[in-house]
Amino acid sequence: HVQLVESGGRSVQAGESLRLSCAASGYSVRNNCMGWFRQAPGKEREGVASIVTSGDSTYYADSAKGRFTISLDNARNTLFLQMNSLEPEDTGMYYCAADPYNCGLDTTRFSFWGQGTQVTVS
Repeated sequence: HVQLVESGGRSVQAGESLRLSCAASGYSVRNNCMGWFRQAPGKEREGVASIVTSGDSTYYADSAKGRFTISLDNARNTLFLQMNSLEPEDTGMYYCAADPYNCGLDTTRFSFWGQGTQVTVS
């Protein structure tokens, strides 16, 4: 049974930083791909960043490039998203996702999802 549990979301001021974590159980973070997605109120869920767990490739949405960094801690089986210079437009529910075969920023290509952690930037 795959379980992805996000944490680290909270309310912050514009310009501040946050680090989100996603603890995986029943799924090895070394198994192909993990990613972060977000959903703002009234909008569709969108890809933020993903990483091929071999370390060969990362994918970032244009809005995340230069500000966000996705990383893995294989020993802790945990995925991270370091978010710097946060903007109000970054507000939303952030979801961790994983897939053993696909990668990228397309929500339809990920099989396993967490419940999300809320980020609010004002």
